[in-house]
Amino acid sequence: MTCPRLIATDLDGTALRTDGTISSRTAAAFARVEKSGGTLVFVTGRPPRWMHSVAGTVGHCGLAICANGALVYDLHTERIVESHLIAPDILEECVARLRRDVPGLTFSVEYEGDFAHEAAYALGGWDSREVSCGREVGTAALTSLPCAKLLAAHPAMDPDELVRVALEVVGDIVTPTHSSGRALLEMSAYGVTKATALATLAEERGIKPAEVVAFGDMPNDLPMLSWAGTSYAVANAHPDVLAAVDHVTAANNDDGVAVVLEELF
Repeated sequence: MTCPRLIATDLDGTALRTDGTISSRTAAAFARVEKSGGTLVFVTGRPPRWMHSVAGTVGHCGLAICANGALVYDLHTERIVESHLIAPDILEECVARLRRDVPGLTFSVEYEGDFAHEAAYALGGWDSREVSCGREVGTAALTSLPCAKLLAAHPAMDPDELVRVALEVVGDIVTPTHSSGRALLEMSAYGVTKATALATLAEERGIKPAEVVAFGDMPNDLPMLSWAGTSYAVANAHPDVLAAVDHVTAANNDDGVAVVLEELF
């Protein structure tokens, strides 16, 4: 395989270890990509507010596609440079439909630079470790502003089943997916995925899909992995991802992304 021009990698569960850190081996592999003249893009479900530690580890270089394609984030300046948001009227309609058809859901939203949630919403991930995270608001306030990502948590449903139901209920107005082991539905503006944002970024740089290698682990990575010319899943990936990719590398905790990059660069 010729040296790829662009490397696109998910973060959590893929390039990052389970504790959320980037190993020294993986950081060195990322540096090799850029030193060789390749373009490195982090393509993540994370909001920008969770990107500061990543930016520091990679020396504040490059771009990140955040919130499953809704936001493009400059790691050098730590600023959002492009947004694809869900309009308030769509948010209101989406929440109303899901409340009607999927009892038990609670909601939160990722704005461009802020986070808000209903009182009953159970915080997870990094947010659960913070003493104070986001604003607690009512549903009307939650849907009153454009947002990058609407999230809906269910206390008991299987994550894959939740996405399947959401596609039937709101798939005509937003793009539902999931990226964690919990029943947490992630919704972007209609048609917005990791792949759409990555394709735009690549086209602006004259890079074709065949010149792109992508890494992922969860269903929200599938559009990106399908678009890229060469796709890799880490060994700990979701079964649907393992079935869809060209290659499987070592698990995230075993530096699977670095293993491949060391061979390519």
